[in-house]
Amino acid sequence: MGQGGQMVTTLLFAALLINAATFAAFWSDKRRAIAGERRISEASLLQLALIGGSPGALAARHLFRHKTRKEPFSTRLLLIVAIQAGAGIGLLIL
Repeated sequence: MGQGGQMVTTLLFAALLINAATFAAFWSDKRRAIAGERRISEASLLQLALIGGSPGALAARHLFRHKTRKEPFSTRLLLIVAIQAGAGIGLLIL
């Protein structure tokens, strides 16, 4: 595998890790909410989405029905997703 292939593999692995961590954070927050325990802050959940975990956030949100109607959280998460999607499309076009 060449240097470019190794870089792609590393980036894919990093994306997998951040999305798994984000998914786990949403799951943990949902469990804590049910148990009445201390929660993970919305800022922390949004930061995980911002650094690349937005697919994991959307998947967990849908699967666990967690924070689906919470505002302004929902709007902020969808804004992060839109910006990342736009950036991804922009990179593909270049």
